[in-house]
Amino acid sequence: MRDEILTMARDARAAAHEMAKVNSDRKRKALEAVAVALEKSRSRIGEANDKDVREALKKGLSGAKVDRLRLSDKVIQEMVGGLREVAALADPVGEVTRMWVRPNGLRVGRMRIPLGVIGIIYESRPNVTIDAAALCVKAGNAVILRGGSEAFESNRCLADILQEVLEAEGLPATAVQMVGTTDREAVLEMLRLEEFIDVMIPRGGEDLIRFVTEHARMPVLKHYKGVCHIFVDREADLDMAEKVCMNAKVQRPGVCNAMETLLVDEAVAEKFLPRMIESLRKEGVEIRGCPRTRQLVGDCLPAGEEDWSAEYLDLILAVRVVSGMDEAIRHITRYGSQHTEAILTENFERAHRFLQEVQSSLVLVNASTRFNDGFQLGLGAEIGISTSRLHAFGPMGVEELTTTKFVALGNGQVRT
Repeated sequence: MRDEILTMARDARAAAHEMAKVNSDRKRKALEAVAVALEKSRSRIGEANDKDVREALKKGLSGAKVDRLRLSDKVIQEMVGGLREVAALADPVGEVTRMWVRPNGLRVGRMRIPLGVIGIIYESRPNVTIDAAALCVKAGNAVILRGGSEAFESNRCLADILQEVLEAEGLPATAVQMVGTTDREAVLEMLRLEEFIDVMIPRGGEDLIRFVTEHARMPVLKHYKGVCHIFVDREADLDMAEKVCMNAKVQRPGVCNAMETLLVDEAVAEKFLPRMIESLRKEGVEIRGCPRTRQLVGDCLPAGEEDWSAEYLDLILAVRVVSGMDEAIRHITRYGSQHTEAILTENFERAHRFLQEVQSSLVLVNASTRFNDGFQLGLGAEIGISTSRLHAFGPMGVEELTTTKFVALGNGQVRT
């Protein structure tokens, strides 16, 4: 096991050296070719994914987990669209972001360069294979992927397609590698290879992320969980608020940017909550409410202290009536995970205050939390959402997969 992972890491280091020199046109052309290959390989991908879905159902995985696993035609088309959008993005590699002149005439600047070799350990969603590979290739990196056992066949199929296209385009196939085993020992071996792997990005449940963070010898870009809030302000358009909250909770409850806690200003709670909760219940949402919520709507479970910090990833919602924005912000600060928060209000000053005071990776006004996604925010795709502020905060796209080095241009200057 160790020899296999070590060989992959060495090959990735060599591939990263080559990828750093590949020009923008060749990277763009390769990514467009992967998009075409995915469209032509729908049946091949579908067959592999069906094996994973059948096995997941046999094992009794929850509906939310099976949903994350499934590669529907819509998901495949989204992968294709993401690839083409990433391909069309400006290449950050080689960009000089700042330049200044010192008193001795030395011109100093910062130039963007690839991070190098990126390790990604992820669960469930096989579309991560394509998104991660596309972003790493665009930013001139090499990547070692280790997907979850529940998506093994799907991930292997997608990785094979990626390597076939890279080789056909004259790029190193080892720029994208998939660990060929579900043995957890392979993860531990990856986490020990700080000499070859520059950064580790875990995507999945809190247990996985804490395991990676605890054992990794290299830097880790992470988010533990998405405890996402929507605050319905006293000056909200309540029709719009109902629509936004429904989308944030119900559209895909098993993802990290789904709303987990609804905060409602007491000034509109009596008018808003009964209709909102009735609509949510029609979609099968279980409500866990504070005492005031239970007074207003009845027949809902009491919310315990643990519910305010829970990431349900399911059709369950914690609901709390608050005295106003001050209490809403205090609640988010105490229980939130710095992932995604939204305020629904028609008052510009209150919206601006919420944007300034809530310190999460995406803060929205009058929009669903579901928009904290690289594709939705115009990054083409994302390699993950970081809630640690170093070295990235929020969805990580192409630019976040680079760093900067200093460059200096002189005409014979020497230090005295």
